[in-house]
Amino acid sequence: MSKRVLILTGDAVEALEVFYPYYRCLEEDIQCTIASPVKKKLQTVVHDFLPEMETFTEKTGYKIDSHASVDEVDPADFDGLIIPGGRAPEYIRMNTKVQEIAAHFLKENKPLGVICHGQLVLTTVREYLQDREVTAYPACRPEVEAAGAVFVEQTLHVDRNLVTGQAWPDLPKFMKEFFNVLKKAEKVNA
Repeated sequence: MSKRVLILTGDAVEALEVFYPYYRCLEEDIQCTIASPVKKKLQTVVHDFLPEMETFTEKTGYKIDSHASVDEVDPADFDGLIIPGGRAPEYIRMNTKVQEIAAHFLKENKPLGVICHGQLVLTTVREYLQDREVTAYPACRPEVEAAGAVFVEQTLHVDRNLVTGQAWPDLPKFMKEFFNVLKKAEKVNA
C-alpha cells in the first residue's frame, strides 16, 4: 500500500518549505496532497537572511496548486502530515479544521513534520503539545513555550512522531528524519 502525506498550508507559505517536501515525497513514490483553507493556486514567498538585516526578507515566489480545501480532508486517510512555515501558519491556524487536522496527528502519534513558523499551528492545539520538545524559528519561541512545549535550541529535533526544524536551510535533514519516522510508523502498523 502506498503511503499518503498531507501538506497543510496557505498563501504566503515559504516557497522552499512547500516545494522541497512536496517534490521529495513524489520522488519517494509517496502520494502527496497539498491542502489549504480554500482550494486555489497559492502564492508562495521567499524568505532570505541578509547579514545587514536583523530579520529575514520576503519576496514573492512561485505559485503552487492546492489540491484540496481543508474541509475536504479526512486526516485519517493520511499517514503523515507536514506543516511548512512562512506567514501561512499565522492565518491558517485560526481555521477550526486546520486545528482538527493538526490535533489528529498529535493525538494519534502519526508522523508529523513542522518547520519554521509552522509550529504556530501547533500552538492552537496546546493540549496535545504539552511537554513535547520542539524547535522552531527562534522568533516563535515565546508562542511555543506559552503553548506548553519545551523549546529546544537546535536546528532540527525529533520527539517521537514529531520532527521539527528551524528554517529552510534545515530541509535536507528535516525530510530525512521525517521519512525515518514515516518508515518506523509503517513497520509498527504493518
